[in-house]
Amino acid sequence: MIALIAGRGALPAELIARLPERPLVCAMAGSEPDTVEAEITFRLEQLGSFLEQLKAENVTEICLAGAVTRPQIDPSAIDAATLPLVPVLQAAIAAGDDGALRAVIAILEESGFAVKGAHEIAPDLLMDEGVPTQVKPGEIDKADAERASVIAFGLSAADIGQACAVRAGQAIAIETLFGTDWMLASLATRPDGQGGLFYKAPKAGQDRRADLPTIGPATVEGAAMAGLNGIVLEAEGVIVLDREEVIAACDRRGMFLWLRQV
Repeated sequence: MIALIAGRGALPAELIARLPERPLVCAMAGSEPDTVEAEITFRLEQLGSFLEQLKAENVTEICLAGAVTRPQIDPSAIDAATLPLVPVLQAAIAAGDDGALRAVIAILEESGFAVKGAHEIAPDLLMDEGVPTQVKPGEIDKADAERASVIAFGLSAADIGQACAVRAGQAIAIETLFGTDWMLASLATRPDGQGGLFYKAPKAGQDRRADLPTIGPATVEGAAMAGLNGIVLEAEGVIVLDREEVIAACDRRGMFLWLRQV
């Protein structure tokens, strides 16, 4: 049996729709999903007890999907089953996103669970190399994409984010803790020109079983409002939710979508 630890956003519902049987849907308190109903909600301070409960439910696989907020650990709420995990959890909360997820995955695996990536459950959420839109990237766009890939690699080393925006070879925005939507919205309020592109890819060396970068139709609208010419994604490295609508939205906005091989 598989348990889905679901966060916010459309991804949990997309995964459930693709599974032959409904998984056991779980959620961490403070990061409850907004598109599906959780059957079990747990606090991080009772993670050990929660994992024991999953074993009692005959869960053997766990998938992490959706956005979560880093919680503050309340020492007074830690139970006996979680106490041995506290040093790892504290280090995870203090680490960058990738470091935190690696620590969580290690805890799950050491507890006897197999951790499955969203793309392993639903491979069709990834897109192959190519340009499925009517508009195609030009030579300036190709140069900006190359520059963006270098910037994204630098973000990976610092474990900051998975996306950036580049115009005429210059970084005009990078993704931080506040996420992609915030980044694009910040560009939309700056009257400093049009053009450029939005770039998103997994971090270098990232464990792709968790926090694989994701876009959807709202990302297209955000990029359009920011005045960007198009979207560049790492081919087979970014989850695309509602891909037909993403492509259609790009076509309506006169933007390109380029799945680029890195």
